[in-house]
Amino acid sequence: MKDAQSISAEQKGGPDAAPDAARAAVDADATEADVSEADLDQEEQEKQPMTADGDRPPEAPPEGREEVDAEKNGSVKLKILDEEETFTGLNKEELLRVAGTPGWVRTRWALLLVFWLGWLGMLVGAVLILLQAPRCRELPATSWWNEGPLYQIGNIHAFTDTHNLKGVEQKMTSLSQLKVKGLVIGPIHVAPPDEAMSLRFEEVSPEAGNLEQFKGVIQAARRKGISVVLDLTPNYQGSSGPWFSRSSVTNVAERLKSALVFWLNEGVDGVQLSGVEQLASTVPALWDDIRAIVQNGTDQDLRGGLLLGVTESSSADGVSALLSSTGVDLLISKVLTTGGPEPARTIQRLYSNHTQTKLAWNLGGRDDGHLASLVPPAHVKLYQLLLLTLPGTPVFSYGDEIGLMDGETKFPTMLWDYEEELNGTLQEDQTDRLSLRNFFRSVSELRAKQRSLLHGDFLLLSNSSSSLAYLRVWDQNDRYLAAFNWGPEEEAVLQMNEAALPRHAAVALSTNSSALPEGSSVDLMELRLGPGQAALIKLPHAG
Repeated sequence: MKDAQSISAEQKGGPDAAPDAARAAVDADATEADVSEADLDQEEQEKQPMTADGDRPPEAPPEGREEVDAEKNGSVKLKILDEEETFTGLNKEELLRVAGTPGWVRTRWALLLVFWLGWLGMLVGAVLILLQAPRCRELPATSWWNEGPLYQIGNIHAFTDTHNLKGVEQKMTSLSQLKVKGLVIGPIHVAPPDEAMSLRFEEVSPEAGNLEQFKGVIQAARRKGISVVLDLTPNYQGSSGPWFSRSSVTNVAERLKSALVFWLNEGVDGVQLSGVEQLASTVPALWDDIRAIVQNGTDQDLRGGLLLGVTESSSADGVSALLSSTGVDLLISKVLTTGGPEPARTIQRLYSNHTQTKLAWNLGGRDDGHLASLVPPAHVKLYQLLLLTLPGTPVFSYGDEIGLMDGETKFPTMLWDYEEELNGTLQEDQTDRLSLRNFFRSVSELRAKQRSLLHGDFLLLSNSSSSLAYLRVWDQNDRYLAAFNWGPEEEAVLQMNEAALPRHAAVALSTNSSALPEGSSVDLMELRLGPGQAALIKLPHAG
């Protein structure tokens, strides 16, 4: 083709046209080559996969995958190769072969030996600790009446606003706050003064309420953990003695036996009887029957209960003899006097002759009146502390917790106004009553918690005509020192050179918190108490 074009050019243009023809041929070849390259580039671009920027070639396929096909639109089919097989552990046969190798056998025996040696060492150590540790003292056998104060309600009409047994039930929460363990109610039976033939033990006097109300009292008391003791003294309103005349003792005692069964089956937890020495000496066989019914229970109620006796005796020897001869569980007496060295000797004598579970302590009662009428008003807290910390069961009359004083009778109206808001002088009196009640409650709560106060040993430390100090101690428990000064004017300095006492100790409770604040430290070698002041001091146990 080139030759034909050259010849044609030469023919047309002569000699000058030959170079031009040659250049035209070269340009034509270049143009054709450019077109061919452009076509190839276009074809290559169509074969490339589509990307976001349209220019970059696709990344190389990841390792382990093989490209098997490619389409014009850029999609690629991949084949995922199988993953490498992982190690799954030894099978049973392989484990058995390894376990039987000498190295593993020796290792197992070594670990087993270490385990048993360690276990044996701990066992030997525990035995040595038990052998060397001090043994705790065994708690004494006690009954419910040894666990807290008894609270006497000798006149139902004077005790509550409703003037009947229903009011006693309504006041059960207030009584429970004092941590009392037993209520001594009555007498409430029908007993015209000095008329033995009109005596009806099993009938509730209308002045006190009725039988259903009494059952309500028992149920409410049990819900609060309080037991109920019923006073069945026959001639409680007469002047011829608690058992009427001497000739009527036998008849009255026989009737009392059937009445005891009735009231125990109704749910009472004990019985109080005055003049027990007369009954025990006059009709001893009947007295034994009465004791058996109360203390052993009835066929219907086998619990047994408290036989609480009351005597007019005021000597330690007389009370001690009655405790032994009558067999009562507790005996209320007049052994405590208001001052002088006699109380310490009396307490020591009774404590030496009897277990403290047989001792009862009281000041006042149905015939003698209330605590605040028998001691100076400023000493009420002192005697509350004394009764609640002596070894035995404290017995209080209603109102003793607020300093209630006798008026025209031995049964003043109970004051519940500490639950109200008053003004002026009435408010001051109310504040005093509330202070007494709070102190009573604090001591009673502490007594219920501390074994040393509940059933600890009694150790007399100091005694004079106007002061007293003793220690209550129980094994591996905090000790408590009770100190009293009932002198009206003089400051008492109690010198206690007991070797087991520390030099200083902390005040737990005080009748005068401004002079001896709770928690303050006192010197036990020269303990100073102001007039009418008492304190309960806490000492760590001597272990």
